Amino acid sequence: MRINTPGTKATEVNSKSNAKYDQKLELIRKNKISKADLLWFLKNIFVSRKTDDAEITMKKQSKAFFQISGAGHEGILSAVAKVLKPKHDYFIPYYRDRALCLGLGVTPFEMLCQANGNTGDTASHGRMMPAHWGNVKLNIVNKSSCTGTQFLQACGVAEAGLHLKKMKLKDTPVYNDHEIVYTSCGDGTIAQGEFWEGLTTACVNKLPVLFMVEDNGYAISTPVWLNTPGGSISKALANFPGLKIFTCDGNCPIDSYNTMVEIEKYMRAGNGPVLVHANVTRPYSHSLSDDHSYYRTKDDLDNEATLDVFNSYPKFLTETGLLTTDEVKAVLDEVTKELRDAMTKALEMAWPDKSTYMDHLYSPDVDPTSAQFETAANFSGKEDIPLATAINMTLKSEIKKNPLMMVFGEDVADFTEVEKYENPDLKGKGGVFKVTHGVQKVAQPGQVFNSPLAEANIIGRAIGMAIRGLKPVVEIQFFDYIWTAYMQLKNEMATTRYRSGGDFKCPMVIRVPIGGYLRGGAIYHSQSGESLFTHNPGIRVVYPSNALDAIGLLRTAIRCDDPVLFLEHKHLYYQGYNRSADPGEDFMIPFGKARVVKEGKDATIVCWGALVQKSVEAARELEKEGYSIEILDARTIAPFDFEAVKKSLSKTHRLLVCHEEHKTSGYAGEIAAWVNENCFEMLDAPILRVCSKDVHVAYCPDLEEEILPQTSDVLTALKKLVQY
Repeated sequence: MRINTPGTKATEVNSKSNAKYDQKLELIRKNKISKADLLWFLKNIFVSRKTDDAEITMKKQSKAFFQISGAGHEGILSAVAKVLKPKHDYFIPYYRDRALCLGLGVTPFEMLCQANGNTGDTASHGRMMPAHWGNVKLNIVNKSSCTGTQFLQACGVAEAGLHLKKMKLKDTPVYNDHEIVYTSCGDGTIAQGEFWEGLTTACVNKLPVLFMVEDNGYAISTPVWLNTPGGSISKALANFPGLKIFTCDGNCPIDSYNTMVEIEKYMRAGNGPVLVHANVTRPYSHSLSDDHSYYRTKDDLDNEATLDVFNSYPKFLTETGLLTTDEVKAVLDEVTKELRDAMTKALEMAWPDKSTYMDHLYSPDVDPTSAQFETAANFSGKEDIPLATAINMTLKSEIKKNPLMMVFGEDVADFTEVEKYENPDLKGKGGVFKVTHGVQKVAQPGQVFNSPLAEANIIGRAIGMAIRGLKPVVEIQFFDYIWTAYMQLKNEMATTRYRSGGDFKCPMVIRVPIGGYLRGGAIYHSQSGESLFTHNPGIRVVYPSNALDAIGLLRTAIRCDDPVLFLEHKHLYYQGYNRSADPGEDFMIPFGKARVVKEGKDATIVCWGALVQKSVEAARELEKEGYSIEILDARTIAPFDFEAVKKSLSKTHRLLVCHEEHKTSGYAGEIAAWVNENCFEMLDAPILRVCSKDVHVAYCPDLEEEILPQTSDVLTALKKLVQY
């Protein structure tokens, strides 16, 4: 039997002993796989495995500090790398995808530098453990350690591409024709809810997302049948509308390549998302902190060794006569030397200078605390604009100027079916508080839309868009339900710039109605918890108390280059006392600069949100007794204007901190600690706090009033403070 491969002479094939290989040989003919291609697969498989082995050696020598291998997954991943295009397609791979990244162009040297945590690490610049891939030049999006978060981000990356394609803008992020967004996981991660959210979003919106499931049978020690109905994700999803499913033997690069060629043709034609279920092996333990011999039998592991692509693929090549034993050995010897040299070179690289530990936490180019964001108001009209309308005006103004701005969330659009604008009987939704009403109408098509009822979906997709170059300004309908998105906010959004060493960034705004004082709000519509976000480096936390500040701070949030949590107190949306005239479309307020609400000399109140007005009312009462109270509205909690507090204390020498959040672990405690450390000698009295009781907000109005801080609580604390 003879096989002709393009660019090579006909190769003799031993037909007596290799009938079992007939299908693979037919696939080689069908796909015109050359000898050079077969050698490429072989080398990539060997390089990937030997890089794993080099890291294991480094770990044993205490020159690497963690190791998790891609062993057993090299067949399918080499095929993906052969078919998809670096710099053209986008990749959000998971930690087993070493062979993919190598095939796309990442070098063993770069990977071993990451294992050592040194300056040669191009994925994270010493910030992430090994097997956390990223390469901005190859469109490999830097991956965190979280399992499951990547699917929604992949949807966002794909949506951004489609938006850029439609807009055809000059001097904007690049869109590549017929691009594919690849994202992957193991059989364990498909148990995560965000995997299913990602599938749903991709199918509903017909996104070019390739979901790769590398099924090695185990999630650490948990077998796949415990995670997945029927023990097979492809069977479980067999009737999932809008999703095309492919299965393949991921241990065989030939079968995998054939599958990927079909997938590429299908996806580049614009047919929507694909799921690939590739069966692979896991010949090494989950990681070096695991020993799978504790829970896997010897027969199981022996069978794995037979199927393992590192063994089975060279055997196929030599037994069919496609390569000689000497040719296979020559490749392995070449790779072994390359890895030895790469490890030697990697270990010569220096670690990052200690002084760089804070680099890339926030944008080095756009500073929202600077004078650049301090622009004067040009007032017009009456002082009758409420806070909700102020936000609405700003969103409309900014989205008309910025075709890359995307506004979405639950019910934020006026209509999902935009043709309903023609119906005079319909007013449109525009948010449950009407804050986004009409924004869709002034925007270009596709810039404003509704999301599913899923908070992680909103944030995950926004992260993908932001990474790709859009400016998402999204809404979480109620702060009380932000918690399903907390993983995306804390571990993904806040860390993107830092963990990639500045190669990727995530400039986005999350608008969130927050707080109580609305009778009937009860436990799940009255929550506060801003300190849980100030505790996360990388997030700006903004909290306006009035319409003018809302306009200036929101415009700064939209135009800055960092992720911003923009908190909007529901009780303040339509009050009469915090209204403003229109300050103009260029008005901005820098972050980290408190507002002096009123000056005084006997005590300082630091507050924000709904407590600003209550503090004003309490101060007025106390001033009837001859005292003078200074009030500072923080306006932003991260960054916080500690210098304004210090300046005020130099006059008043007494401090009261008021906020709606619970007292225990609330941000007032952080302020008190800072003042104690930096201004202790200025104090003439203990620092006092007025906060919500450490209990959930009850439905009964009398109970709510007792739980939330009232003007009377502020007044009582003020009297105690000034009389100390």
